[in-house]
Amino acid sequence: MYTNAELKAALQAGKFEKTFLPVYGAEKAALQPQRYTEAVDGFTQAFGARENLRVFSAPGRTEIGGNHTDHNHGRVLAASVNLDVIAVVSANDSNRIRIQSKGYPLDSIQLDDLSVHSEEENRSAALIRGVAARFQQQGLRIGGFDAYTTSDVLKGSGLSSSAAFEVLVGTIFNHLYNDGSVSAVEIAKYAQYAENVYFGKPSGLMDQMASSVGGVIAIDFKDPENPVIEKIDFAFDRLDYAMCVVDTGGNHADLTGEYAAIPQEMKQVAKALGSDCLRKVDPHYLMQNIPMLREKYGDRAVLRSLHFMAENLRVQDMVHALRAGNFEAFQKLVIASGRSSFEYLQNVYTVLNIQEQGLSLALCLAESLLEGRGAWRVHGGGFAGTTQNYVPLSLLADFTGMMTRVFGENSCHILQIGRPGGIEITAREEI
Repeated sequence: MYTNAELKAALQAGKFEKTFLPVYGAEKAALQPQRYTEAVDGFTQAFGARENLRVFSAPGRTEIGGNHTDHNHGRVLAASVNLDVIAVVSANDSNRIRIQSKGYPLDSIQLDDLSVHSEEENRSAALIRGVAARFQQQGLRIGGFDAYTTSDVLKGSGLSSSAAFEVLVGTIFNHLYNDGSVSAVEIAKYAQYAENVYFGKPSGLMDQMASSVGGVIAIDFKDPENPVIEKIDFAFDRLDYAMCVVDTGGNHADLTGEYAAIPQEMKQVAKALGSDCLRKVDPHYLMQNIPMLREKYGDRAVLRSLHFMAENLRVQDMVHALRAGNFEAFQKLVIASGRSSFEYLQNVYTVLNIQEQGLSLALCLAESLLEGRGAWRVHGGGFAGTTQNYVPLSLLADFTGMMTRVFGENSCHILQIGRPGGIEITAREEI
């Protein structure tokens, strides 16, 4: 633990350099001392001088395969990225949590009232209260703290800034009050609970799990209470490719209903076939009952269910391709995943505003340049936001130039994937 001045001095003296390198990669690691120093200054301005400062980080995530499969107990392939939300934190004895996030109003949560507050729905305060409530429900310790946070996880980008924030709060509780005894898997579950019950978003568990566990992971949610997690040892950074996420600048307002309709329609189909989720439905049984399902729920629900069945199997094929070192086969599966999402899942544009189809345009442009040489797909929840692209380094300048001309400066982001999950950042000499 540090005083404000001691933490700044340690950062500027390079004492965190060896810790930053595996978390951020060489290029971004060099920027972190200044970034963290500014966060200390932000804490000082918000809360004053302390003698017990600690530092935490939780990453954004990228979905590699398994588009909208987790909420129906399917398989996903995901990875943490070198964009994160960080926090400078001081435990307090006030039984109150105060979090000042850069650019946002202060959130203040009293821990003697952890009931759901309807007025907090869709606000960060709901996430804080929900994570605290879940820790308490599980018989774990909670307590007050003050925190200043700042994030470079692109909001609305499909990189799951909300999941990173939830995991960050859980990681803080874990280390401040539970001696780091809570597993990354459990923290992810608590984060999802907060998002579902307190924040009001019916998300699956993939986002939180990828952020909390970190690395490149395949997750099987057949039993969502006990997901099977496999680390995938594949060095994306050794390829002559860059992973580029293109932010098309779409408007996410009023899209909660569009996102919620996907799991709802899939579960309606599953229920009609005698199950509570599509993972428990035999694909052949689904095919046999399409006439009944069309009449009862419409064609879109059927198409989305067919996407689930194919995508759930496709994740296994992606994992096998990566383990075999067959990146060419992997890229073909990425393209197939994207096309299934576009044509059958139908989450590339919303019918609420058919004039806005930035994702469709970005996918079209990517295909025109990368066909036969790279891969492209919709990224994350869809409807607005980002595409994911695997771009040969020889085409990177052309690709980023084209996307920048169409979608504006800072629309194309090159990511490194596979960093550690939610962690306390400490000077390497202290480990």
